[in-house]
Amino acid sequence: MTSPVTVTDATFDDEVVKSDVPVLVDFWADWCGPCKMIAPVLDQIAAELDGKLKIAKMNYDENPRTPAMFSVLGLPTLLLFKDGEVVEQVTGAKPKRAFLKIIEPHL
Repeated sequence: MTSPVTVTDATFDDEVVKSDVPVLVDFWADWCGPCKMIAPVLDQIAAELDGKLKIAKMNYDENPRTPAMFSVLGLPTLLLFKDGEVVEQVTGAKPKRAFLKIIEPHL
């Protein structure tokens, strides 16, 4: 079972932009209730789509450069990267099926 990976401003390019599989980046913070609500859902998706999708988690408060680069203002915000480009954006907590509906066309 693969779990989400933690990314930082320093590791973002290697883990996300240069990834050979699509990457769903979860911008979250300790104080964000909805972020905590979706964490188990993202763990499930990471396990189910192991090898087809990478899920990366970035702490918004500890990594100011990357969220600013992608105009992340509300949390949770999830950006789906494919071939180094943002192909989808989701803001707010959603059920698992909503995340899968966004992800699956890009696998």
